[in-house]
Amino acid sequence: MKPDKIDELYFSDVNQPVIYDRRKFLKTLGKGIIVIFSLSELSLLQGWSQTSNSEKELDFNAYIHIKEDGRVNCYTGKIEMGQGIITSLAQVVAEELEVSIQMVDMIMGDTELCPYDAGTWGSLTTRFADPVIRAAAAAAREILLKFAAEKLQEPIENLVTKNGVICVLNNETTKITYAELTKGKKIVETLKNKPAIKSSKDFKVIGKPIISTDAIAKVTGKAQYSGDIKLPGMVYATVIRPDVFGSKKISVNTAELSNFEGVELIEDGDLVAVVHSNPDVANKAARKVKVVWDAPEAQATDKTIFEHLNNTITDSKIFEEKGDLEAGKKASKTVVEAEYYDGYKAHAAMETHAATCYFEGDKLIIWASTQTPFGLRDQLSTELHMPLEKVHVKQIFLGGGFGGKIYNQQAIEAAKIAKSCNKPVQLVWSRREEFMFDNFRPAALMKVKAGVDEHGKLQLWEFDIYCAGTRGTKLFYDVPNNKTSMFNEKNVRGNSHTSKSDSKSVHPFKTGAWRAPGNNSTTFARESHFDVVAFKFGIDPLKFRLNNLNNENMKATLQLAADTFNWKRAKKDGHGYGIALGEDAGTCVAIIAEVHVDKITGKVTPINLVCAQDMGQVVNPHGATVQTEGGLTMGLGYALYEDIEFNGGKIKARNFNNYTITKFSVTPKITCVFIDKMDAKPQGGGEPAIICVGGAIANAVFDACGARVYQMPLTPNRILDALK
Repeated sequence: MKPDKIDELYFSDVNQPVIYDRRKFLKTLGKGIIVIFSLSELSLLQGWSQTSNSEKELDFNAYIHIKEDGRVNCYTGKIEMGQGIITSLAQVVAEELEVSIQMVDMIMGDTELCPYDAGTWGSLTTRFADPVIRAAAAAAREILLKFAAEKLQEPIENLVTKNGVICVLNNETTKITYAELTKGKKIVETLKNKPAIKSSKDFKVIGKPIISTDAIAKVTGKAQYSGDIKLPGMVYATVIRPDVFGSKKISVNTAELSNFEGVELIEDGDLVAVVHSNPDVANKAARKVKVVWDAPEAQATDKTIFEHLNNTITDSKIFEEKGDLEAGKKASKTVVEAEYYDGYKAHAAMETHAATCYFEGDKLIIWASTQTPFGLRDQLSTELHMPLEKVHVKQIFLGGGFGGKIYNQQAIEAAKIAKSCNKPVQLVWSRREEFMFDNFRPAALMKVKAGVDEHGKLQLWEFDIYCAGTRGTKLFYDVPNNKTSMFNEKNVRGNSHTSKSDSKSVHPFKTGAWRAPGNNSTTFARESHFDVVAFKFGIDPLKFRLNNLNNENMKATLQLAADTFNWKRAKKDGHGYGIALGEDAGTCVAIIAEVHVDKITGKVTPINLVCAQDMGQVVNPHGATVQTEGGLTMGLGYALYEDIEFNGGKIKARNFNNYTITKFSVTPKITCVFIDKMDAKPQGGGEPAIICVGGAIANAVFDACGARVYQMPLTPNRILDALK
């Protein structure tokens, strides 16, 4: 419910309203000019928030503060985990405020300094936060111009802004700085009208390639992550884990702990841990604690999981439907059916899950590797039975997230341990813990039927999706008779990345969001199958796609990729080319891959990847490029190497010696190109590129050696089996 007093501020998300004290908010900020704005549904649709003045209820979740020294703070609940928004958001603020990007400080994800945000995922930040932040910065510029006009006694139209200074047009000696304008003032303005923002012809910062503003701190080791925090009197925690996921504690034998001085045992339900001031001692002591576990019975293995999904899941929901499938079948000269499979994948982020925390009286302060600082605050409040205002999640860098750091198990464990031992605690998961307790990308099964007429036009498309959701599956091909259905666990939301860890789950361990959730699996199936149909019909895969696309943006993106790659150039022996198209986070993607396949060993060597994207306005070309390169490199992992072997809840992967990710030595040449749309709205850039890698690689492998592999990863054994 919203507050009835005007001395309270209301920060909101669709699902989670939070009330803050207005006086505390203003006191925390200090003096200067503050422009507050909303990322609510209204602002997403219209580009600005129609809120009332600052003496009434305010509904917002980000703001800009121009301080007395002329520096600019931008406060947002979003976090930086390597995707580069700490730079690109600062760029748009700098652009509209006419200041150097070095004058902009991003305050991100701190639950006491920043307003509520649901979390950083889905490539939402640039799409939705960027336009509103630009509008707020433009509004702040207008406020400054108004004050300058009064100070300088000049009409606003005679004033220009440059590098934090406002001067009279053609008379730069008559000027005043932002710092002088804000000195001694405390002005809170709400963004209530859509201000004039710059067009691309006037850009000085947007569209310029800028190396990440946090790059130097990260490569020199100055950047702080959760595991870097050191506190007086801090102890290190090691949790005793079962060998099988989902096991319940029966008994604990601590007899051998007496050999370790200063070790303390913590028990809280199924959580069993030891703490010590030396992390090595904590690890050694933990190995001496004997816990008897009740392990759940195995329901599936990596060999039987797809049959298990097919036999277990019966609920379905139609996502998209058009025309009549029988009519499509009759109109088709060629009809092809196939099934495609994708196994579980780990996030394998460079930084494992970590948290450092302590209690200051009855208040919990925590640094955690989390994509959802406000969600974590809610979880901690519930788990520890504490008021929300007694939990402070502080700003920190993340060493990769990819959807895996949404769920916060390690932070809850650390907080419970700190409460039990009444000491500052640091908990850093081992790689083994990461592989067992991270939320995997779910295994998925896709059943596909497609038909084309005698002209090579698609007439039939039937797509049944098990456990991958429907993200990115809305057809951008013109198929008059189509049906896409989602088969999922009963009562699980539309996208199958909802966390499921109870014994009733169809999965033997936790599953969750994994960079463009589900879209990697379904794009692999769709784009592989289009190549299968094109080959059977006897038509070039590029021509087949161009003939059947009904999305002009996608068509232009594919053509850019084909021109950049030089699709018609001659192939070397053993080499093959493959295409895949996809759509994610508002961005159209086309990838063309070149691979070499050794027909004796089945080994695939990626040679060349060209990725074209239509992501609207590219705020930071450097950031967009490195995000694309990272997505493609990570995509090669799921396409060629990454596979979770398991027997029920017992997972074989313990480290990178038995879970292979893409190495530098096998990373191919990568070329990234973008459609030029600098006056368009920006779209997602963190996730889209990864979705097409599997399909492009599979199609290139077939082109190289004739092996059609229907399951990712495309291992040498699967290629050799397909060649037989």
